[in-house]
Amino acid sequence: MPMTLPRILRPLLASAAAVLAFSAGAQDFPNRPLTMVMPYAPGGPGDVITRVFAGAFQRILGQQVVVENPAGASGTVGSGRVARAKPDGYTLLMIHVSHATNVAMFKNLPYDPVADFEPIGSATSGPMLIAARTGFPAKDLPEFISYLRANAPKISLAHAGVGSASHLCGLMMQSVLGVKLNEIPYKGTGPALNDLMGGQVDLLCDQTSGTVPSIKGGKIKAYAAAGRSRLPQLPELPAISEAGVQGFDINISFGLYAPKGTPKPVIDTLTATLQKAVTDPEVRQRLEGMGVSAVSTERARPEALRAHLRQEIEVLGGLLLRAGVKPD
Repeated sequence: MPMTLPRILRPLLASAAAVLAFSAGAQDFPNRPLTMVMPYAPGGPGDVITRVFAGAFQRILGQQVVVENPAGASGTVGSGRVARAKPDGYTLLMIHVSHATNVAMFKNLPYDPVADFEPIGSATSGPMLIAARTGFPAKDLPEFISYLRANAPKISLAHAGVGSASHLCGLMMQSVLGVKLNEIPYKGTGPALNDLMGGQVDLLCDQTSGTVPSIKGGKIKAYAAAGRSRLPQLPELPAISEAGVQGFDINISFGLYAPKGTPKPVIDTLTATLQKAVTDPEVRQRLEGMGVSAVSTERARPEALRAHLRQEIEVLGGLLLRAGVKPD
């Protein structure tokens, strides 16, 4: 006569069986296509970066990696989708600084950037620089700083929208120089850069991926790299720290995340894949052509990305609050 399990044990055994099945699935990860979510529209620098890494992951893992762009609300639409996804490693999020600044931008953010995600590692590092229209009067960096301090209310500073990389860079520049410029918001970097090239605005502080080609083409001019080091792409351009300016160090990084609860063996596999990708010559060459760099393997790991995210929430979120940005 078959033995009948007590009713009270049945749900416990079913739960244990589910855990074992899930663990078994983690052991042979990945055995089907992955999705890499880039929560911004196709065609921008972030989308290109995501597709570079999706291609590398596909080569390394031997599985198709599909890039999807559920854009909207400063990246919160796509980020929320990944936060709600099954935590099995098959749905990933590639995102930059907005993952940190959205904490200050939205009152009711539908997810917690720290608690609802498993960091895998940073992928890229993109320096910023200060660019101007070709007719801007200052001839070099010291004269640029003096001119800003003497003429701040008359100088227009373009940015790609509140909370964007260019907005954060501009806020930090004004803070460390002790000036208040006339900020002109645009709907994206493209329109802002077009007006800078056309001479309709004076300044733009933005990522090298968008500005270096226009600088090399003589369509705009640059005064400084926003940080402590010169840029490999423009070695003749001084770092702003060379003029004695301290505290102006901003760098836009993209990081890779999985939903909270993704098994550690899966995270380990994804981290190992990311570390192979950031050292891949093809990946590095394609990124350098955009004016960004692959990070070191030390930064391409969960602990480093977790620390970087917490720092950005504190520093850049605080920058927005001090600037009087009110969350929606």
